[in-house]
Amino acid sequence: MMTQRGAMISSARTHRSSWIAGVAACAAVFAASLGAARHGTATPAANFDAPGIPAAPAPGDEVAVFSGGCFWGIQAVFEHVRGVTSATAGYTGGAANTATYEEVSTSSTGHAESVRVTFDPKRVAYADLLKVFFAVHDPTELDRQGPDEGTQYRSAIWYSSDAQRLAAEGVVRQLTADKVYSHPIVTQISPLKGFYVAEGYHQDYFVHNPDAPYIVINDKPKVEHLKAVLPALYSPAPVLYVAGTVTSSK
Repeated sequence: MMTQRGAMISSARTHRSSWIAGVAACAAVFAASLGAARHGTATPAANFDAPGIPAAPAPGDEVAVFSGGCFWGIQAVFEHVRGVTSATAGYTGGAANTATYEEVSTSSTGHAESVRVTFDPKRVAYADLLKVFFAVHDPTELDRQGPDEGTQYRSAIWYSSDAQRLAAEGVVRQLTADKVYSHPIVTQISPLKGFYVAEGYHQDYFVHNPDAPYIVINDKPKVEHLKAVLPALYSPAPVLYVAGTVTSSK
């Protein structure tokens, strides 16, 4: 990822304060509507998984894919959402043969760092996942998120059905109409054409590296904010990534 980020963290904190109040309002909007440098040197986990395509969801589960900056924090957030059965860090938006951390980091592949969420719709609605997504990232930042810059950090919702597309579009329209944010929402809403599981050492990075400066500064506040703003959706015990649940993309 980028190497010159330390100087940007203070600025990111200041920017966050300009939209954090809107996050609280966001919960009310949904209830009324749809019913610290990062990635320095990471040590691969012992059960390293090469990038691949995920296994099919369990019977009855549905899939949602979100991009909201660094996938470490977004994965950690969704692992703490009630009704979520898995959250996997990966790449979406580009070709299979460029779905590697090194290539995606060049901002030239079309991929965005993403999280694939499988969930039980009987326990949590897609609208609730949208609520979480908008609560824990800044949808007004173009091709960046906090201290991280590049198209791979863009805000995006990847829909797998017309129902998901309509729900996402409806939420953006309402947030815009209610002026929840002081700047225009730039979140892309695009069809999901492929998701490629990221390398093993990226999975559950939040859990395995709780004291890493990037995690402490950028990602712990996301999980804490989820608990504070949407307590009914928060689950204290995370649903962790299970290695070996992917098949090779080659």
